[in-house]
Amino acid sequence: MAITMCYCLGDLAQIVETPTKLPFIQVFFNATKSIAATDVMAIIMLVTLMSCAIKGSLFRIGSPMYVSPRMHIPLRAVFVTMCITCTVALINIGSVTALNAIISLNVVALLNSYYITIGCLVWRRLYGEPLPARRWSLGRYGLAVNIAALCFLTPIYFFAFWPGATPVTPENMNWAVVMYGGIMIFSLIYYCLRGKHTYIGPVVVLKRDS
Repeated sequence: MAITMCYCLGDLAQIVETPTKLPFIQVFFNATKSIAATDVMAIIMLVTLMSCAIKGSLFRIGSPMYVSPRMHIPLRAVFVTMCITCTVALINIGSVTALNAIISLNVVALLNSYYITIGCLVWRRLYGEPLPARRWSLGRYGLAVNIAALCFLTPIYFFAFWPGATPVTPENMNWAVVMYGGIMIFSLIYYCLRGKHTYIGPVVVLKRDS
């Protein structure tokens, strides 16, 4: 994905000085040369980043994990995600800085999810813990590939918290570090007080009822 993005990046100065104030949208436009395609890709990315594990979340809005027996999808969860995405998109009307901060936070959270997942695999491989059954495996090269992935993610994750330009002003400051730190503190407190008593971890084996 990173190689494809770099190949389709286009003029770096044009991306940094884009009139949209959102470089990733300019990257999409450079790659597709279509406003409609750019809109669709931006919406898909925002919906993907804003999607979260609503099951067991802080706000239980009418049991959002409910799956419609007619449509076979978690319709309430989709609706909640759509409302959150639309609300976030409206922030751009009032403050580009606030929207950039939320997008930066989404990027950091996405990298953090990769880091935790791959880190758990490395930990299990180093200590000889068995991995769950899977359809495809890297075999003996798995540990090397996982460590290489962590080495690749580390500088990206580190600089994702830094401002994009100097001198740093309130407008170009990367507020993701503040928001991420606040969310982490809140999450740890919430987990200690309630989450550890109600959280149900993912299952390894699923059995279909006959």
